[in-house]
Amino acid sequence: MAMSPAHHPVRINLKLRELAQLFNSMDPSPFLDRDLDHDAEEYIVSWAREYPGARGFDLVVHLSTTPEPQRATEVESAVRHYFSTRAEIKRREFRLLLRRGHASLTIGLLFLTTCLFLSSLADRVGYEPVERIVREGLIIAGWVSMWRPLEIYLYDWWPLRADWQILERLAHMRVRLLPHGASEAALNPEI
Repeated sequence: MAMSPAHHPVRINLKLRELAQLFNSMDPSPFLDRDLDHDAEEYIVSWAREYPGARGFDLVVHLSTTPEPQRATEVESAVRHYFSTRAEIKRREFRLLLRRGHASLTIGLLFLTTCLFLSSLADRVGYEPVERIVREGLIIAGWVSMWRPLEIYLYDWWPLRADWQILERLAHMRVRLLPHGASEAALNPEI
């Protein structure tokens, strides 16, 4: 893959024998709604991750076999639709994670408050070593209850958001087919 200047979209080159390899052969959906092949998707997304600040992407599919004209005109719409759907799913996962974070933070704070309150009452047990064990145990349990909300808010949200943003940019990428033997100059008319 050649790196493009900052003002041009990053080009992702994909070499296939035939256009059907780009899509999941087990998916019975109409062509425009068909899933991409898992390996093709992974390849495209992994290249996109290599350029997190890229303005956009161009997918150039190099084909050994010339596709049917009908399919060739629908490829860009099908690929964009696929990544648009994946981006929406990732957005929903992100929102669900944040909702789960809010709920676990509320529960954690209530439990922590309860534990701290109960630890302040531990001195009424009457026996110093037991009081200390109960007090320390309640404080530790209260803070452990905050583990999951802190994990969500400090670490879990940003990889999901980054994936969502990449999929959003891939949902807008230009897709071009380059038949076997065609020159790269056909992709760049300004050259």
